[in-house]
Amino acid sequence: MRTSAVLQYLYLQKPVSSIILICCIAVLPWIAMGDFSTKDEVSEVAVATSMLENGNWILPKVHADKLSHNPPLLNWMIAAFSIPEGKVSVLSARLPSAIAFTLMLIFVLILFGRKTRFQEAFIATLLLLTCAGFHCDGFTAQTDMLLTAFMVIGLIQMFRWEDNLELKGLPVIIPLILSGAILTKGSVGIILPLFVFGFYLLMLRKYSLLKIAKSILYIGVASCFIPSLWYIAAWQQGGNEYLSGIVAADFCYVDHPGAYHSEYKTGVLYPVATLLAAFMPWTVLLFFSLFGLKITKPAVPIKRWFAKVWNSILTMDKIKIFSLIASVCILFFYAIQHKKQSEIIMSAYPFLALFMAQYFIYLAEYRTRLFRLFAGTLFAVVFILMLMIIFQWTGIADFNSLIAGIVTNRSILEHIQAVTTSLSQGITQFLIYLMLIISASVLFYQLNRKNNIKILYASIFLVFCINLFIDNMIG
Repeated sequence: MRTSAVLQYLYLQKPVSSIILICCIAVLPWIAMGDFSTKDEVSEVAVATSMLENGNWILPKVHADKLSHNPPLLNWMIAAFSIPEGKVSVLSARLPSAIAFTLMLIFVLILFGRKTRFQEAFIATLLLLTCAGFHCDGFTAQTDMLLTAFMVIGLIQMFRWEDNLELKGLPVIIPLILSGAILTKGSVGIILPLFVFGFYLLMLRKYSLLKIAKSILYIGVASCFIPSLWYIAAWQQGGNEYLSGIVAADFCYVDHPGAYHSEYKTGVLYPVATLLAAFMPWTVLLFFSLFGLKITKPAVPIKRWFAKVWNSILTMDKIKIFSLIASVCILFFYAIQHKKQSEIIMSAYPFLALFMAQYFIYLAEYRTRLFRLFAGTLFAVVFILMLMIIFQWTGIADFNSLIAGIVTNRSILEHIQAVTTSLSQGITQFLIYLMLIISASVLFYQLNRKNNIKILYASIFLVFCINLFIDNMIG
């Protein structure tokens, strides 16, 4: 069977298997490489290690016998994965995030695939997989990806509850998922999903306020039962010291006079910069699309124009309304936070990716020159990168010496030297570089043909290989 036929079969007949395979290539082989790179990773590993060594899985003591004030689900998972080895390793510590990352992409693909055009759903999932601010969290020993997965999957299940059962009964899977979110990060794991779902029910204009309030109450109470068992047990062990610590750590999301103060405090417009950085390099395509954009004065009065836009929103498909509400509510919640935590805004990425996929398909079909300009620029950057690597390998150019004449900071020079050294080490690096060459060649081939959708897929493939290159050769 030809390679193109195999890919077409996987895409059309086995889309979930395709996403699992892609995630396995992008994440699982590399999570054990390197060492813990952030303070948060070290902290989570220290708590899990304390659980294994001291046998206290309720409220372990770390850092000079200080109590851990964070919910313990991630630490439980790390410790459980570490039992066979007898100690916490890089692999066991990062495995929960990798599993959560893969499961969330599967749920996103299934939901969007059933409610929109499958091509839009598949591209949205691939954009999510390749955006800079998301895929890296798929192999870190932090709560970011685990909480994001719980909240996104919980929102998906609540959408299905309304869509399929019209709020009748309460599927047990919803409280279980949201219980996991609470045990991962605390109160935000239940407050934010219910905030989004409540606004979505209001936008549907289908249920009474009493029905909406009762549904939210049922979910909230049912989701708090399992976490309350741990909170009570932890309070019995920690007493008032634990209580004061958990209040300070758990209720620091909204900016108010008594809020927990942190170095992460930023302005209200910070979400815009966060999104632009998170969706790189796809935000470059969004920037390119601004050129040639014609802005005309509305033919009708502003008030009527806004009314028309509002009516068009209300008449959208339910999945699009839900994705829009989820994106807006999550970004609003993130903007009013006193402590900007990345896992909050990350839960909006899957829903934003759906609109980005639809927009990119539109660009590929109707603004072909602009779209080809972006793809050509992407190819040119990678081509220059490959030339630089070849020059370094063959000795034509010594970039260490060139940069040493410009940069005087010793730590930066040592990092650059480590990067250039890693470019020529091992079969793994060679295979990744080969994939980069193949993906760039595929994009160049498609640029000389007329099918712009294939150019989009080729661009995604190239970005995927760039991520592998950065994560496993430079990162």
